[in-house]
Amino acid sequence: MSDSAPSQSSLIVFLRGALGRHTSGVIYRDLAVALRQAITEGVLGTGDVLPGERDFAEAIDVSRTSVRKAIEGLVGDGVLIRRHGARTAVAERVEKPLSALTSFSEDMRSRGIEPGMTWISREVGAASPAEIMALHLSVGARVCRLKRLRTGDGMPMAIEHAVVPADVLDDPEVVTGSLYDVLAERHRRPVRALQRLRAAVAGAEDGRLLHLEIGAPLLVAERRCFTADGTPVEFTRTYYCGERYDFLVELRAQDGA
Repeated sequence: MSDSAPSQSSLIVFLRGALGRHTSGVIYRDLAVALRQAITEGVLGTGDVLPGERDFAEAIDVSRTSVRKAIEGLVGDGVLIRRHGARTAVAERVEKPLSALTSFSEDMRSRGIEPGMTWISREVGAASPAEIMALHLSVGARVCRLKRLRTGDGMPMAIEHAVVPADVLDDPEVVTGSLYDVLAERHRRPVRALQRLRAAVAGAEDGRLLHLEIGAPLLVAERRCFTADGTPVEFTRTYYCGERYDFLVELRAQDGA
C-alpha cells in the first residue's frame, strides 16, 4: 500500500483496543507503542500515510499534543517519516536476502543507505566453550571479539557481536568499517555460511541502543561463516530491529513436485 492511506476505520479500531491494553499512565508513550504494534502486525504497511493530527486525536479520543509527541518520537526513531505537505508515513523497511552472503555495509549501500557504526566493545581473549565449538578451535585458543551498533543513515539498525579467530584477526583496531573488507585483504573472506534465525524481544540495553521500547520485537541471526577450504572464520550473532528489517528468501519447487 505504498504512499497510500490505510483503512482509517481498521487503524482506529486497532489503536483503541491497543490503548485499552497499555496503561502506563503516559498517553503519548502508550500511543507510540500501539502504533509500533500496528506496523508490526500489518495494520499499517510501508508507505501508509497517517491521518492528520486533529482528525487522529479526535478519532481515538486523546489530545492533539499526545498524538504529536507520539509521532515525533517515532519519526526520531526512524519508524515514521515526514513527507512533503507535512504528511507522516510509515518508513521503508530494509529487505535482507538470505540467499546471499553479504556484509552489513554491502546490504546498506546496495539500497542507497550509508552504513555506519558505533563501537560498544572490542577485545582479544580466550575463546568461550560456545566459540570453540562454533569455530572448531582448540581449548585455550584466542579470539577477536567485535561488538558494535550498526546504523543506516545514522539510524540504529542492529547490534552485532562478531567473533573471529585471533590467528586470522589479532588486532580489533584494524576494523574501521566492514569486517569482510578486512578479511578479504587477508584472503580469508567467507564464501559460505550457516545461519539460524529466531525471534526475541528487546531488553533494557537493546532498547537503549536501538531506540526501542523494552519488549519490542527483535530478529536474531546467528551465523557461522567458512572460507573456501571449509575453515570456520567468523561466528556472529546479530540482533536486528524487527520494525526496520524484513528477511527475504527465494523458494523454488523441487523437480517433480
